[in-house]
Amino acid sequence: MDAGMIRLVFGLGTRAVDRTVDDYAKIVTLDQPTRKPLMHMDDLKKFSQHGGVDVLSKSKNQLTSVKLDEAIANVWDVERNLFASIDTETAFRLKDLGYKNMPTPYILDFKNLLKNSSFPTVIKEMLEEISTVYDYPVDIEFTANFRDKDNYQINIVQCRPLQTKGLGKSVAIPEVGPDEPCFIQTKGNFMGGNVRLPIDYCVYVDMDDYLALNEQDKYTVARTVGKITRDLKNERVFLVGPGRWGTSTPSLGVPVHFSEIQHVDAICEVSSQAKGFMPELSYGSHFFQDIVESDIFYVAIFDGEKDVRFEPSYIKEQKNLLSQWVEQPKVADQAIHVAKVSDMELLSDIVKQQLLCK
Repeated sequence: MDAGMIRLVFGLGTRAVDRTVDDYAKIVTLDQPTRKPLMHMDDLKKFSQHGGVDVLSKSKNQLTSVKLDEAIANVWDVERNLFASIDTETAFRLKDLGYKNMPTPYILDFKNLLKNSSFPTVIKEMLEEISTVYDYPVDIEFTANFRDKDNYQINIVQCRPLQTKGLGKSVAIPEVGPDEPCFIQTKGNFMGGNVRLPIDYCVYVDMDDYLALNEQDKYTVARTVGKITRDLKNERVFLVGPGRWGTSTPSLGVPVHFSEIQHVDAICEVSSQAKGFMPELSYGSHFFQDIVESDIFYVAIFDGEKDVRFEPSYIKEQKNLLSQWVEQPKVADQAIHVAKVSDMELLSDIVKQQLLCK
């Protein structure tokens, strides 16, 4: 059985399921909980929870947020180094600049929690046991309250089957040479099992065009995409766009509402390190669970990485049918390309972890 993965945040779990523009949850694979992602040390702080901590204020009787260093500094009943390591580089810089009496800066890396406590093993065993009872992979939400590394309590606050499809039948995926036309070819990073899905329409939002828009125009893109996909609800639609679909922060992706895209058959989120656009994608979010539970095939594209081929020209060279929905396209609308692709198929093999769309 796959050991599964968890997303960890400090404080309330809101930052684990509702991404904010300045924070990242800690993603842990439970078979290798101390494994570090392949990133430069400079990225360690950037791709962590550093913007703040969500808490319940007893004095104000409301949900609020506090700075991470402030939250860590006021944790007295548990070992702080269980969750955070001192940010020595920032500490030395503050000292050199003459700052005094500043809270000690931390990086929230959960290093000792994952390395020196039984927490990852317990969570792994819990997931395996629950999955056995459900006879299905599950998605859970939980809280964990610590006194020390050996004294803690885990509470499950939500549990539901993690919907998949097409698991029982393998799909033969043809070899595609580098000179053959292809839209998407990748290994891994998809959810939906084994599928052979014919596509009638591809709705594509171009990354470069979208990122060049102001915030209001990005909302315009979302509303137009919603109008298109609702009108095509009886067709098989593949929705492809930059960053995170359904985000509340337009700089992270297209801010559609789930109701606007609930009828599509497959959805793709694209990030690109070369273009400096690497927002955390939808894994683990409530929006992602809505996608999976609605039987929508999901794939993430990390453009430029090994074993990833992504050719937007495959779609953009085909006639753009946008004018069928927008009589006089504005600058924002021009980021959208709608192509009728009745000969396109989306193929995936969950065992080989291969995906092809052409």
